[in-house]
Amino acid sequence: MKLVIIAGPPSAGKTAVILKVAESLGSEEKVGVVKFDCLSTDDDQLYERRGIRVKKGLSGAMCPDHFFVSNIEECVQWGKAQGLSMLISESAGLCNRCSPHIKGVTSVCVVDNLSGVHTPKKIGPMLRSADIVVITKGDIVSQAEREVFAFRTQQANPQATILGVNGITGQGAYELATLFTQAPEVDTVQGSTLRFSMPSALCSYCLGETRIGESYQMGNVRKMQ
Repeated sequence: MKLVIIAGPPSAGKTAVILKVAESLGSEEKVGVVKFDCLSTDDDQLYERRGIRVKKGLSGAMCPDHFFVSNIEECVQWGKAQGLSMLISESAGLCNRCSPHIKGVTSVCVVDNLSGVHTPKKIGPMLRSADIVVITKGDIVSQAEREVFAFRTQQANPQATILGVNGITGQGAYELATLFTQAPEVDTVQGSTLRFSMPSALCSYCLGETRIGESYQMGNVRKMQ
């Protein structure tokens, strides 16, 4: 089974891109999606309406990317049990610092032109360690803005394939789907490694502390200089 991991900031158009890619693949691949989110999502209903098998995971009070890495192996086994030929994992997309990308697994970052030309350098390993960077919403900015944004994205990740995709019309989705079909087969991610470490965060606030002050701060605490 091919595994593709898609991450990106909120509202960048990840779900729209996945739907268009699945449409482009047609019967070539039996596609399923694992949708990770925080508190709630209706994206699973969008997938179901298109006949795509979907599994939803809500992290609740837990960091969604830690939740992802704690559950991705079970999701891979779910996809295999469903008889899928391609499983696409869609992240919640939050802090721009985390990265769910796994070595040996095709990894994609979705960003949009409306986020500003300086955004690519503000996004951490989620963009910089991706194999493919998809840029959306190119139809509502000027040609010059598209080119500057793509240039800044390539500067942030010179190794990545940069591709513009329109999540409404589907322009560019066929090319992206072709790249997805070249993803390596994955039977398990047990023992695999992340391309970048998650942020260190084990402090009293992680464990539910709400009071402010040094007396209540324990564990991994860093002060501003």
